[in-house]
Amino acid sequence: MSQPALENLAADAYIYGYPMVHDLGKVDAIRTRGMGPMAAAEFNTFGHARQLADPRTDFVSVNNDTLYSVAQLDLSGGPLLLHVPDTGGAYYVLQFVDAWSNNFAYLGRRATGTAEQTWLIAPPGWHGSPPEGVRVVVAPTAVASIVGRFACDGAEDLPRVLELQRALTLTPLEPGGVYAGLPQPDPGVPEELRFFEQLRRWAAAFPPAGPDAEYQRRFAPLGLLDEGRSPYLDGAPEWTATLVKGIEAGKARIEAASRPPEGTATGEWTANLHLFDYNLDFFGPGTLDDPQWRIPDRRAAYLTRAVAARVGLWGNHAYEAAYAGVYHDADGVTLSGAHSYTLRFATTPPVAAFWSVTMYDVPDYYLVANPIDRYSIGDRTPGLVRGADGSLTLVLQHERPTDPDEAANWLPTPEGEFRPMIRMYQPGEAVLDGTYRLPPIEPR
Repeated sequence: MSQPALENLAADAYIYGYPMVHDLGKVDAIRTRGMGPMAAAEFNTFGHARQLADPRTDFVSVNNDTLYSVAQLDLSGGPLLLHVPDTGGAYYVLQFVDAWSNNFAYLGRRATGTAEQTWLIAPPGWHGSPPEGVRVVVAPTAVASIVGRFACDGAEDLPRVLELQRALTLTPLEPGGVYAGLPQPDPGVPEELRFFEQLRRWAAAFPPAGPDAEYQRRFAPLGLLDEGRSPYLDGAPEWTATLVKGIEAGKARIEAASRPPEGTATGEWTANLHLFDYNLDFFGPGTLDDPQWRIPDRRAAYLTRAVAARVGLWGNHAYEAAYAGVYHDADGVTLSGAHSYTLRFATTPPVAAFWSVTMYDVPDYYLVANPIDRYSIGDRTPGLVRGADGSLTLVLQHERPTDPDEAANWLPTPEGEFRPMIRMYQPGEAVLDGTYRLPPIEPR
């Protein structure tokens, strides 16, 4: 294979494998170190955030609307029983994500209601029988994640949510299982090839769907199908250099695809309602197995999946929560904390649950510290001031406004460039069919 062909193949492999490597990297980090205010928790145990996300939460595009309850699952030792408490009608979702970042099941207000529930979570290929009356979620990979979100309306609502978290449990169906855990890459592999070593180990441990496994065979010249000793320990210098170039090219393609396309209308919010539609094979409870929610071109879905992992890892399908982001104001100028803006809703987003606008920095998409500890603003924010016509005008700027009404509606921005994101939980049909249009951010 020629050097340019090998480099291009390596770029394809990076795009294909980035979601798994990024996902399982987070699985391992959260399991061992936690995530911001959420303490570390071993496999098959929930870790709970006891306060809403803040700048200490180093997770891309994290939400500030809900308290997270996250469990990393290792099903190699057998199925788990999941107990979910009654939330009394309050919004929550338990999103199930496999090792390839596919959303393969949802439990919660939209999907299964808010009454008390017990489910059995089974590993791939399991053929046992669940306890009587217990419904089953089958995981596509032996390691997976449950990303739980409980709506929390601020500090005064914390006791209610903390009680729900305490009642959320995982227990083995049969004690005494032997667990394989997460295979670790060979520590002797050079750092510049660590990505491919992780992908090699993890793709073998957690095989994808059949059509994806067939696509993976293309990557044999890269060493990604090698078993046993790592091919990256002593690869030929020219071969290694070509793989590194391919990795960089793959990164560049993901970054380019993560930005709005050239010619995007100025000030338009990018509401990619199909960013998480790359799961084409595994449709468990709460998912919609419908052509409307599947990307028809499998190869195109690989880049979409990589972009989703880059800008919003563990995001939901739009039918659960719709997301929209924007990088420019109404005049097409890049958003920056050097300027002041307004965001006026003549009609606020139509949702069955709630909506919010969250502020992130660029390019990391992290929350940014501010003097009032306000990282999002929305229909549950107390004290918002509406216009006489019922409209709602938010003020986006770095410094606190001097006008009291504007201060009440202030969403602080970073000093530098920023990207706000609007989340719409249980969005209405007008959001999903594009009838509802989000207003542009106007410079002042």
